[in-house]
Amino acid sequence: MECGGKLPHSKLMIGDESKLKKPRKQNRPVRNRRWSEDDIDTVSRARRRFRGHEEDAAYNPETEAAVFVEENPNAVVVSPYGKLAFIQSGDVEVLCEVDDALITGKSSVLAPGDRVRIEEKGEGKPLVVGVAGRRTKLSRPAVGRVQEQVLAANVDFLLIITAAARPPFRAGLVDRFLILADAGGVSPILCVNKMDLVDAPPQETENYRALGVPVFEMSCETGHGIDALREALSGKSGVLAGHSGVGKSSLINALDPGFELDTQNVSDSSNKGRHTTTTARRHELADGITLIDTPGVREVGLWKIDATELNLYFSEISDVSGGCGFRDCTHTHEPKCAVLTAVEGGGIARARYDSYVRIRESLEEA
Repeated sequence: MECGGKLPHSKLMIGDESKLKKPRKQNRPVRNRRWSEDDIDTVSRARRRFRGHEEDAAYNPETEAAVFVEENPNAVVVSPYGKLAFIQSGDVEVLCEVDDALITGKSSVLAPGDRVRIEEKGEGKPLVVGVAGRRTKLSRPAVGRVQEQVLAANVDFLLIITAAARPPFRAGLVDRFLILADAGGVSPILCVNKMDLVDAPPQETENYRALGVPVFEMSCETGHGIDALREALSGKSGVLAGHSGVGKSSLINALDPGFELDTQNVSDSSNKGRHTTTTARRHELADGITLIDTPGVREVGLWKIDATELNLYFSEISDVSGGCGFRDCTHTHEPKCAVLTAVEGGGIARARYDSYVRIRESLEEA
């Protein structure tokens, strides 16, 4: 029953874990709108609404969140597990069943970091009966499905983990993660790992420093830069995201030597990372640091972001777009385009602009 590595200090409190069947997919998408105070309701009403009672016949689970908000959470989600979930309650981790009102398909709507309420049902077994509104979230489209997949909730930072080499630095992936962070209300931090393999950081990192994104150069192998990052994260919560093989699990081990998460080396033949973490999972580290480790990705989809609003997620483009000759300028080919002029004049980094164009084309084709 290990999810993304060992479960330190875990205590399972429901049935025989050997009888549990691992679901085909974990972290299923949340049929979710943005949660607000208007979503707050009682548990009983939410259950009636989800189950289609006549008094709430207008409720449509295809367009509204099949969730309800509980005002008094007493636990936090560590990792969803199909229709079950690992929950941190006090100083112990428990495996809980999840109320039907929080289930869509074969999985719950829960994500690591969700604040929930658990109660005991028959035979003293714990049951998740409510979930509080999310302060922030990191989400993307579910693979193969037009639905949202929430990877983490209620975090302060998105740590974009990259490698200086093996695998190579991918600026386009960083740009997409920056968009996810902005859309979810999360502050980004760029961590460039494996600095022991190079003489200097990738040149593209200067573009992100210019945007005001904190950049930490480090090596989980030698410990270089780890103390500075640990100090910055002290007392904070974050989610790790990045390409497979960049060292997300290694970073957790480096920040807190008490952890021994499984890690793998990059393939020598392909220079690509191998997946070690298979599901998002929340970890409590020393110095009050809470980090959610997520599976490595090779591509990042964008949820509910239209091509026409993409420029709003590129601040350097948005800052000058008011000078364009056309209100609906795409900043790709139009005459009198202030953005193209800025790119040619060096005011906007060419790499960032090229990334904007590639992402815009992908959104237009979707």
